[in-house]
Amino acid sequence: MTSLTVWTFPAADGADKALGLLRQLSKQQLISITDAACVSWPEGRKKPKTTDLGSLTGAGALGGGFWGLLFGLIFLVPLLGMAVGAAIGALTGSLAHVGIDEQFIDTVRARVTPRTSALFVMASDTVVDRVVEPFKETGASLLTTNLSAEEEARLREAFGDAPRPHHA
Repeated sequence: MTSLTVWTFPAADGADKALGLLRQLSKQQLISITDAACVSWPEGRKKPKTTDLGSLTGAGALGGGFWGLLFGLIFLVPLLGMAVGAAIGALTGSLAHVGIDEQFIDTVRARVTPRTSALFVMASDTVVDRVVEPFKETGASLLTTNLSAEEEARLREAFGDAPRPHHA
């Protein structure tokens, strides 16, 4: 089963500092990272800095389109107001179709605020207890949503490396 986990940190540089730990856990085969991204929100900035961490996994399986949509829904929608409400509702609905619902988006939005940071990790084959404990020592909080095999396939088809059917 694939999961999208969001590790939130109480400091703008917390996620950057935890990247080494994430790499170490991956090398120990305690977590199989499909894709990852980092968000840091220094004080005084209107929006956070986002970084696709494809280099962490070789090449991100989902790519910038997925992260751009997700981060747009989390961080830009509150700034855009009601004028784009219908379009945003459709986008949120399409993410719910792949296991990322509006409640998850709202919770992330509430936790990732100025002077904080977060690691977004799409992973499978996670040895949960051996991954959660080291991250807790960094001061991180965990938010996770699990994707069924069908939801993961839809996500890959929409954003990533799924083979596309050929039509004659």
